[in-house]
Amino acid sequence: MASVQIRAVKKQFGSTQIIRGVDIDIADGEFTVLVGPSGCGKSTLLRMLAGLEEITGGEILIGGTVVNNVQPKDRDIAMVFQNYALYPHMTVRDNMAFSLTLAKKDKSFVEERVKKAADILGLNQLLDRYPRQLSGGQRQRVAMGRAIVRDPQVFLFDEPLSNLDAKLRVQMRTEIKELHQRLKTTSIYVTHDQIEAMTMADQIVVMRDGLVEQRGRPLDLYDHPANLFVAGFIGSPAMNFIPATLRRNGAAAEVEFADGTRLPAPYGSALQGNDGQKVTYGVRPEHLSIGPAGAGIATKVIVVEPTGADTEVFSRFGESSLTSIFRERHDFGAGDVVHLVPDHSRTHLFDTESGKSLAAR
Repeated sequence: MASVQIRAVKKQFGSTQIIRGVDIDIADGEFTVLVGPSGCGKSTLLRMLAGLEEITGGEILIGGTVVNNVQPKDRDIAMVFQNYALYPHMTVRDNMAFSLTLAKKDKSFVEERVKKAADILGLNQLLDRYPRQLSGGQRQRVAMGRAIVRDPQVFLFDEPLSNLDAKLRVQMRTEIKELHQRLKTTSIYVTHDQIEAMTMADQIVVMRDGLVEQRGRPLDLYDHPANLFVAGFIGSPAMNFIPATLRRNGAAAEVEFADGTRLPAPYGSALQGNDGQKVTYGVRPEHLSIGPAGAGIATKVIVVEPTGADTEVFSRFGESSLTSIFRERHDFGAGDVVHLVPDHSRTHLFDTESGKSLAAR
């Protein structure tokens, strides 16, 4: 196992900057998830860690050693790819053993490593099959087994679950997290799925346009997003945003919406904004409750989606679309007026122009 440090790393293709100066510290044994929309640079950064892409600027350290000019095979890392990258003409056993066989390791050593990985991943009954005889989930286990047998300092995962169906993705998420808890190997995982990031990570790194927007523990990012982008990206369904104007009266502060509705500014906040400033008010769907007429925000119901465990309600407030989630069941119809009351201790406020959070918590 080893720590990983990424220091002012840049990547440029011609005149196009893909990574624009990234700094990330990953502790020994930590599971870090790089998350962001397509094209944000997360997979390119992972490939630079693996040595598959050259670094334009900055340094990458693995176990305290700068590896910028170290060949991929000498970095002591193992990578699990999105498309499994299994050799179709080899059995599961041979696929898992390939890197050790290539390194001319002793046959008994190879067999021991393969057996250990197969025990961990439940692959013992599949060792003599070929990839074409396996399901997508089984192929992904074999790909992970091939990484495990190498006993690397660092695991790299490049969107390993994106080819699986929804139910299997949930199962494999749990298996990868359990595997990490057992092996405690430093792991860096790339995904565009923020649910995977929230459920699997010790540390999330949110990226956009080649830069780190925010990094930290999953619930810290969820509860205290640094800006509008992180607030809207982390959380499913996404946070609701309503354009507003900040109104200050001494120490007191309110937000005023386009229809004149006023609500208290977030509790516990040292607001940095000025009276009359254009702001964006944020509230998560689960932090809305139903109030009496005249309370909160008067919204008009568009669609109701009962899921069994929850009721998801989509409504409109002026030009804004709002999503709310209730544990109890409701028989709303399209066009009904529902008054939604935010939990003011869990709301957010952002400067509309810069996107930065105005709440110092």
